[in-house]
Amino acid sequence: QVQLVESGGGLVQAGGSLRLSCAASGSIFRFRTMAWYRQAPGKQREVVAVITSGGRTNYADSVKGRFTISRDNAKNTVYLQLNSLKPEDTAVYYCNKNPPELAYWGQGTQVTVSS
Repeated sequence: QVQLVESGGGLVQAGGSLRLSCAASGSIFRFRTMAWYRQAPGKQREVVAVITSGGRTNYADSVKGRFTISRDNAKNTVYLQLNSLKPEDTAVYYCNKNPPELAYWGQGTQVTVSS
């Protein structure tokens, strides 16, 4: 059973940057598409960025031009570079397949952006 462990979150001022990592305990190569999701307090979880096994990417309009998703299949890791952060980016960030599977939700990593 593959487990996904997110890390890299923290407290940052508006305009700052963070790099999130999602490490898989097993090979993620067989997953055709991976994604980062986020859930803010009182809101539903939403997809932020998606990457296919071939490296094609897609982003939510709210983060386009500021966030970059990437993957390293040799390291079984998916990354999310967060730049020009805004207070509204504050949320717990998760990675999972796309579409997601219940069994692969991890504990997430908290990103807090202060104004």
